[in-house]
Amino acid sequence: MIGRSLLRFLLVAAGSLSLALGVIGIFLPVLPTTPFLLLSAFFYLRGSERLHHWLLHHRILGRPLREYLHYRAVRRRNKVGALVLLWTTLLVSILLVNLLWVRLLLVAVGIAVSLHVGSLRTLRPEEREDTEPGEEP
Repeated sequence: MIGRSLLRFLLVAAGSLSLALGVIGIFLPVLPTTPFLLLSAFFYLRGSERLHHWLLHHRILGRPLREYLHYRAVRRRNKVGALVLLWTTLLVSILLVNLLWVRLLLVAVGIAVSLHVGSLRTLRPEEREDTEPGEEP
């Protein structure tokens, strides 16, 4: 049986690794951000109440994560932004790569990710946690 403190350490380590991958995924569109952040929340919930609270109340990551956990939905703005960033990066990559099979793989990944993002429920204005100044509801 794993000791309680070792288990907590492993949960926090797994949460931190998935958080790092999620943050990297913000900048690399092929690496999914949301699943890694949700995984971080899962591990932190079981390993460290303090880190779980920190993640859910983080200035940048907290609100979208809380909204997704509570409503199982994302803001339209985030969906559009994700798709624009995804396809911009994929198109640049496709132009830079000369191998047909890699180009086809990039298109396939782009289509799969686009379908997934499109399948997510869009957060309705009345469900939004808070609205930033200057942001339309």
